[in-house]
Amino acid sequence: MSSRGKKAEPKAATPPSAKPAAESAPKAEPRPKTAGDGTLYIDATGHVAGRLSSIVAAEIIRGKRIVVLNAEKAVVSGNRDTIKDAWKQRLELGSKVNPMYGPLHPRRPDNIVWRMVRGMVPKEKARGTEGLKRLRVYMGVPEKYSGVTMSRFDKAMATRPLPVYTTIAEVSKAIGWNG
Repeated sequence: MSSRGKKAEPKAATPPSAKPAAESAPKAEPRPKTAGDGTLYIDATGHVAGRLSSIVAAEIIRGKRIVVLNAEKAVVSGNRDTIKDAWKQRLELGSKVNPMYGPLHPRRPDNIVWRMVRGMVPKEKARGTEGLKRLRVYMGVPEKYSGVTMSRFDKAMATRPLPVYTTIAEVSKAIGWNG
């Protein structure tokens, strides 16, 4: 007999609270809260630099203004000596003919974090260049930002104890920053 000829059995009504949690829609990530002027102030202390940079890159592409403070206190995961050696090896890349044209490598912590974000943004496209204009990265907290409330991203926070990580300031000093 075909399925058309059968009568559908009425389903037992289940209250909405009885539905299993797996059927409910996944919760969206909460959007970061911005200040009254629409600017998002981020304290980079204790954030893993790469994770923080990817979140910041996504937000500036969406059109948010972002100010990253305490950039020198962001951390890099991995073995301290290996990290410093890898950054020193990057400095050896350059032009043999005229080093003035070679890749110029940032050494200050704020410039390193800014360059990390730039690497995650489509800088050849208009939305990428416009997004980078909305990004400010500072070492420490300048006076004009001393009273703002800073936010943190739980997904980008370091999970192990902070002495295990290497800070961007340590990397900067290892590659020649005299700050």
